[in-house]
Amino acid sequence: MTAFETGVLILRLCLGLTMAAHGYAKFFSGGRIAGTAAWFDGMGMRPGALHARLAAGTEVGAGLALAAGFLTPLAAAAFVALMLVAAWTVHRAHGFFIVGNGWEYNLVLAVSAVAVATLGAGRISLDQLFFGADAPDGWFGLVAAGLGVLGGVAQLVIFYRPDAEQPR
Repeated sequence: MTAFETGVLILRLCLGLTMAAHGYAKFFSGGRIAGTAAWFDGMGMRPGALHARLAAGTEVGAGLALAAGFLTPLAAAAFVALMLVAAWTVHRAHGFFIVGNGWEYNLVLAVSAVAVATLGAGRISLDQLFFGADAPDGWFGLVAAGLGVLGGVAQLVIFYRPDAEQPR
């Protein structure tokens, strides 16, 4: 295995398992789905219960898919959509830097997932197992970015209804 293959594998595992852990936490930690639903309602993503389940499920599914290198461009698109919605609804008012609860971390996760989709999942991946030499890479990263932005914007346009008096 080359250094490139090793690097892509490490990046996929780190990004994917981190995202899956976020989804797992929404399901099973703290306030669980009910608490996450109340938080989503409070930030204006309505109905909160639906979005809590969708966010948690997408984080687990996309995270595990990226970690396994399975349908990598679709997993990357999900990362972009998730992080766009999170950056807009939770972090935008706080500026860029994560130390001030800004959207820096969201950007890093989304761009890193698009980079993996552009590079390809690598030789040790389910994409390679199922698609071989036809495994998606290259321009699929741009497709992932575009689909993710469209999905995130659509979700915000359709479901984001913050209260005017509510601080973010």
